[in-house]
Amino acid sequence: MLPLDDLLVLDFSTLLPGPLASLFLSEAGARVVKVERPGGEDMRGFPPRFGETAAPFAVLNRGKQSVEIDLKAPDALERLAPLIAQADILIEQFRPGVMERLGFGYEALKGLNPRLIYCSISGYGQDGPRAGEAGHDINYQAIGGLLGQSLQRGAPPPLPPPLVADIAGGTMPAVLNILLALLQRGRSGQGCHLDIAMADAMPTFAWYGLAQGQATGSFPEGGEGLLTGASPRYGLYATADGWFLAVGALEPKFWQAFCDGIGLDETLRDDRRRPEASRAAIAAIIAGESAAHWRARLEPLDCCCTVVRTLEEAISDPQVTARGLLDAQAEEPGGRRLVSTPLPLAPVFRSQVAGMRRVAASGADTKTVLEER
Repeated sequence: MLPLDDLLVLDFSTLLPGPLASLFLSEAGARVVKVERPGGEDMRGFPPRFGETAAPFAVLNRGKQSVEIDLKAPDALERLAPLIAQADILIEQFRPGVMERLGFGYEALKGLNPRLIYCSISGYGQDGPRAGEAGHDINYQAIGGLLGQSLQRGAPPPLPPPLVADIAGGTMPAVLNILLALLQRGRSGQGCHLDIAMADAMPTFAWYGLAQGQATGSFPEGGEGLLTGASPRYGLYATADGWFLAVGALEPKFWQAFCDGIGLDETLRDDRRRPEASRAAIAAIIAGESAAHWRARLEPLDCCCTVVRTLEEAISDPQVTARGLLDAQAEEPGGRRLVSTPLPLAPVFRSQVAGMRRVAASGADTKTVLEER
């Protein structure tokens, strides 16, 4: 048995945070039914296409079922009531107040199912002065002070590739709190309403800067933190062929091995004295050789120095294969398969369910979904 076997999840969410959260629950054994508007949610239309479906949609929704229904229809609640009455978990990702206006708010559904764990994911939470504001990942990182940790005034800004707010601020806290709510329900018999705000998690990722600012009375500006540019031991250095070496040689033993590996002058190894001089010397040395040279030279030294991989290179790494990260696959209706979104679930807690079956939203088809439970 998987840990979430026999649980039913209704997923009203779209795009990334909520669907990724329900994918975690699905792989741990839960049965997930996506509730989509007529024609399907927006991500079904995202490029690129993969056979008869959209690849981004396929990798997030493997192993789920889908029912289409117009939530604004007068009989929408009546038609979904049998599913709601049986559900253990509900995930929604509308702006605050939308589910209430549609008749699907927590208090209304609590009357149908007191054991329901109702998880609301939003940008800024269900209350507060920003609750109604629109936003995306980059906005939550910006307003939460996370982007400001690495931006230097007047310097050209890099665009961070990780969707930290969506996944680490939306998906992960949703999954964590849902599992805690299941434990609590096992003791109390009652469900609850979880208010997950993506922006709430951004200060979590600035933990070091928060500690530094409170201890010294001076919060670090962009590029001044130990892990955001102040130390030559931790950063990116350009190679001769235009690629990059990622250096994380913070501890003395790693720093010493790195300095030996590149032949850094002894007078520059005490980087506390003149960090900019040490950084400039390191940059000049790294820029003198190719990425392949530094990969062969430094990676075997175990000094926390790694040539940056492209995504294509990363998924070909033998470590990825050994850990089975690409084993799960999604299957589109035409039968083609693609590697699905890797999830950091322990193998003992996960299934390898492929495919997604779409169910029309007529009353009869909704009843069929119920009967298959």
